[in-house]
Amino acid sequence: MELMEDAFVHDKNLGSIKGLMNSSGEGKWTVQEALDLGVPAPVITLSLFMRYRSQEDDTFTGKVAVALRNEFGGHAVEKNK
Repeated sequence: MELMEDAFVHDKNLGSIKGLMNSSGEGKWTVQEALDLGVPAPVITLSLFMRYRSQEDDTFTGKVAVALRNEFGGHAVEKNK
């Protein structure tokens, strides 16, 4: 919650950022391995699908995820022009 609060302090409605989440391919690889091994991995699978969705639509949900990723991991944020 505190990380999200920090993100809103920087941009109160997250309007300056794009909800675009880029990928290094590790999530896809992990999901594929889980499928190959028959191991359930629902959270990371849904995370991967959210990344794919972020490539299509700029949603508030995507902006929240991008802002949180930036706050806890320093992941890149694309700004709106």
